[in-house]
Amino acid sequence: MTRSFEAIVVGAGPAGASAALTLARAGVDVALVERGAHPGEKNMFGGILHRMPALEEIFPDFWDRAPLQRHIVKKTLTFMTPGRSLNVEYETESFDRTPYNGYTVFRPSFDRWLATEAQRAGATLLTRCTVDGVITEGGAVAGVTVLRGGGALRAPVVIAADGVLSFTALKAGLRRPLFDPDHLALGVKALLELPKEVIDDRFGLVRDQGASREFVGSSSGVHGGGFLYTNHSSLSAGIVLHLGSLRDSGRRPYDLLNDFLDQPQIAKLVRGARLLEYSAHVIPEGGYKMMPELVGDGILVAGDAAAFCYAKGPNLEGINLATHSGVLAARAVLEARAAKDHSARALACYRRMLDESFVLKDLRTFQRAPELLEIDRLYEAYPEVICDFMDRMYRVDGSPKESLLKMGLAMTRAKVGTRNLVRDAWTTWRTI
Repeated sequence: MTRSFEAIVVGAGPAGASAALTLARAGVDVALVERGAHPGEKNMFGGILHRMPALEEIFPDFWDRAPLQRHIVKKTLTFMTPGRSLNVEYETESFDRTPYNGYTVFRPSFDRWLATEAQRAGATLLTRCTVDGVITEGGAVAGVTVLRGGGALRAPVVIAADGVLSFTALKAGLRRPLFDPDHLALGVKALLELPKEVIDDRFGLVRDQGASREFVGSSSGVHGGGFLYTNHSSLSAGIVLHLGSLRDSGRRPYDLLNDFLDQPQIAKLVRGARLLEYSAHVIPEGGYKMMPELVGDGILVAGDAAAFCYAKGPNLEGINLATHSGVLAARAVLEARAAKDHSARALACYRRMLDESFVLKDLRTFQRAPELLEIDRLYEAYPEVICDFMDRMYRVDGSPKESLLKMGLAMTRAKVGTRNLVRDAWTTWRTI
């Protein structure tokens, strides 16, 4: 069976749902296609939902309506070795205002809510609907074929928002068949149930305040880091592993996650928690350098499918970039529709909008950040130097004290080496 629409959005994550919502509100007959039983079913998220200007324009009361968990008032970076750690904590009242700087969320509930808002605006949500091909006419995309019922969905324009391994963008010839594993990461998460009062006590929180913690070190020789985020009555705990490094290690990701949870610094925070679920998901860590072509005849690419995600050290951003790109993709479709031209030339306004937005500006600014994350010493040697320094600085054993500067330099030279230290400092300066 064939159905026709004025636009098709593939993928009902934050980018796709935002695009479908924007189009539906403008009166466009749009189909939102999702392969899961419901939006968010196949998504993993262990992080923070940051401010999203595009959605705030659509929903002035967005932060009051969306299904949010806790608002973040504490951010902690931990340098960790087995049995030792140094916490750098940032807490400020400027985080404690509406709308807040960031929230923890459950993707299944958040994605379903956003897709439902698109439905209410007039979008047609098609679930359990897997795209298995792209329809082309005269070299332009004119719809997609789907496995369900062996049918087809036709439209003059398609927005590919179906994740980092976007099948739609691949079939349309906008990205390469294979990604470089050095540009990808694997996120592995455990959702751990704990009573709200226990979480509040352990993390020093009140009411709906939340905390985020990122960990560097003790990653069993694999490039990556850990995270711990507070929800109402659960913790999202996990690790993000560089895919190439994970492959070379021969380790299983869930074994590495269990090692992380067994670290003394983590174990005391999750003590008594009940495991609710495990999940894993591929993350486009390469950012700007792994972006596909964003525009083709009759097609646009948004969200993770466009690699709109970046890590600048301990901070990972993605959903805010995805939602913004989804709204901009929809606006580009509206401009092309008004001109009755869905060619790549007409849809190129999407790229111009992105160039003027924080999305591509931030991706360009931090396009070298993956180089910093490739430094082997970041995950073992430097956390050891930091913890050794703090241990020596605070140790009282009757020995004469050393100059802190000389002591730090001596420790760094011994564990890292002068040449490596200079090389790493140069890499850091270039990337951030």
